[in-house]
Amino acid sequence: MKPRYWVIIPAAGIGSRMQADRPKQYLQLSDKTVIEHTLNKLLKYPCFNALYVGLSSSDPYWKTLPLSQNENIHTYEGGNERVDTVLNGLRALADKAQPDDWVLVHDVARPCVSLKDIEVLVRQLEGHPVGGILGVPVTDTVKKVEGGQVGGGQIVETIDRSTLWRAYTPQMFRYQTLLSALEKGLNKGLAITDEASAIEAEGLTPEMVKGSVNNIKITQPGDIELAEFYLSKQENITV
Repeated sequence: MKPRYWVIIPAAGIGSRMQADRPKQYLQLSDKTVIEHTLNKLLKYPCFNALYVGLSSSDPYWKTLPLSQNENIHTYEGGNERVDTVLNGLRALADKAQPDDWVLVHDVARPCVSLKDIEVLVRQLEGHPVGGILGVPVTDTVKKVEGGQVGGGQIVETIDRSTLWRAYTPQMFRYQTLLSALEKGLNKGLAITDEASAIEAEGLTPEMVKGSVNNIKITQPGDIELAEFYLSKQENITV
């Protein structure tokens, strides 16, 4: 039996850096909210069996959206951290997903991901034993700074950027491999910043698949305007 494709979208965060009156996924982005743009994009990809959205237990906004009635979108209760929400999503799939099925984890705050990038990721990894992620090479000069990030600090080193990439989403892994890696990583007390870091901690080697720099993550207030620009430039294509 061919592996199926499931999508987990962690959306239980509060987005405090946006300094807004609601989580960033519910901020207005052109004619819709951020989460609507993201989910509508994922719904257009024909290979996905279903989308699983991890929400806060106190989320008052989701049920006000028309998408909450979409039969291809399922919701579940998220956790305190992103990794907890992803793990809860994998557990919600326990009676549906097979060990070798693919799970794609995508940030709800990345509404500008293109269908072309998703297609490249899926096709390039379909025979891979582990999986991989979308990303882009680092093009800026990178400095190591002593003293933290808040107010800057002393430059102590220039880092060789030739092998550095920025990690984006979706991140796509085999169901059982990802479930096991996240559970083991949390039990060991590892700092799991994304799915790939948990996979790497298991001694496995994910693939890096080049995507578009337009696949930004909305984090700061100014990102909304940039996302609106990228969305306005995207062609309305199907796969």
